[in-house]
Amino acid sequence: MSNAAVVCSDLSFSWPDETPVFEGLSFTVGPGRTGLVAPNGAGKSTLLKLIAGELLPGSGSVSVAGTLGYLPQSLPLTGDLTVAEVLGVAAVIRAINAVESGDVDEQHFTTIGDDWDIEERTQVQLDRLQLGDLALDRTLNTLSGGQIVSLGLAAQLLKRPDVLLLDEPTNNLDAEARHALHQVLDDFNGALLVVSHDRALLDRTERIAELTDGGLRLYGGNFTAYEEIVRTEQDAAEKNVRNAEQELKREKREMQQARERAERRASNAARNLKNAGLPRIFAGTMKRGAQESAGRAGQTHAARVSDARARLDEAGRALRDEQRLVLDLPDTRVPAGRTLFLGEAMQVRYGRHDVFRGEGADLTVRGPERIALTGPNGAGKSTLLRLINGDLGLDGGRIKRADGRIAYLTQRLDVLDPERTVAENFAAFAPHRTEAERMNLLARFLFRGARAHLPVRVLSGGERLRATLACVLCAEPAPQMLLLDEPTNNLDLVSTGQLETALGSYQGAFVVVSHDERFLTGIGVDRWLRLADGELTETGAPST
Repeated sequence: MSNAAVVCSDLSFSWPDETPVFEGLSFTVGPGRTGLVAPNGAGKSTLLKLIAGELLPGSGSVSVAGTLGYLPQSLPLTGDLTVAEVLGVAAVIRAINAVESGDVDEQHFTTIGDDWDIEERTQVQLDRLQLGDLALDRTLNTLSGGQIVSLGLAAQLLKRPDVLLLDEPTNNLDAEARHALHQVLDDFNGALLVVSHDRALLDRTERIAELTDGGLRLYGGNFTAYEEIVRTEQDAAEKNVRNAEQELKREKREMQQARERAERRASNAARNLKNAGLPRIFAGTMKRGAQESAGRAGQTHAARVSDARARLDEAGRALRDEQRLVLDLPDTRVPAGRTLFLGEAMQVRYGRHDVFRGEGADLTVRGPERIALTGPNGAGKSTLLRLINGDLGLDGGRIKRADGRIAYLTQRLDVLDPERTVAENFAAFAPHRTEAERMNLLARFLFRGARAHLPVRVLSGGERLRATLACVLCAEPAPQMLLLDEPTNNLDLVSTGQLETALGSYQGAFVVVSHDERFLTGIGVDRWLRLADGELTETGAPST
């Protein structure tokens, strides 16, 4: 659709506690692929919900030209739904089957409408997204997180949308599924607005929309081009700040020097007048004139200092504030030879299906190992993490765990109470810490002031991850093993770098499930495992 578009005019939105998210936001996004970027918590997901009509603006308007498709970051799906129900085709398929069986009830024809080819179109979309082997009666609780995300996208594409909103569509997708997604979006000819922290996906967009406190700014080109523009602007901004700082120092120095010269002249003049023996009234007049002259000079220099300070403030506003996540867990050190986890011939069964092939899977974790667990969606990676943590029981084999706490961050980030604030959740996890200690620790995870007292349910995906990290890692005792299931799914690019730095200071063992090779390389993985076709193998190199 050539005129597909999203138009926001003077849009404002605040949370029920009157915390503002947007004020007077105006922009237009037309046909083509647009990537929406911003730090976590800036309101990207909220903006998509406003466009989709899931939230109502406090003021202003949102309009969408054409049929809308929307894939949220967290899919509101229950495990007993079937594939057909998620795709929204179950009722139509039942009606078609009824008609083909001889039932000519008019309601069936109303349900079908123009969708007599729905099964063919459904199969085409499933094939395009590497889901062709999914039976339509299969339930969601048998699918991986990546398969569910791809299924949600297929459901939106079946609507034949003119405008498509996607919120982190590559979350949980393996390499093959990501490639399929890229091809599907390359072929989309409407208006696409995608929120993502996936560089590969953002590099396939035609423009980048950056959301900031000042509004929304559009940059022509893909994410790499956007980064280059931002880098150039920041270099210039840093240079301007340095120049303004030097100018301010110079003006302050000159003002001080002028003040000292004026004081010396006044002192000299007083001595000269006394020695000259001039009448007192004349001497007083000359003294007042000197003071007024010095005052005018002082005002001139003060004005120059004020102007220099204003230029420094203006230059500083052009600099981007990239806050740093601070993680320091000194009690997590693990001796190199200590066995933290031993699993032999591990087997888990779902119905008649064995997750691991043959006699089961073997895994040993010793010392402060940094393990990457890779493999395709649905292979059982999350199942293996649940076995390590003890959340899932064995159907065969044996497991031995060392003393010491294991911290587990699931894909769903569901360990926090969404109705309680970040501070309240943290207090529940670390009740023996003082309030001052807890607030100091939360500040290290970038929850300062009012941010620490927001309910978890209003946090962005990245903020929720940081809150979960704070609660899980700072509970006592500190964890000696850390299990992370797709930790970068909801992090912006700056936060991903911060998490890399944070994990660099972690002294225990960790097992990370991720399809992001760049991230895995950045956190210093020293052991690579791959789970595929029921076999857990050492690969010795990145492989997704």
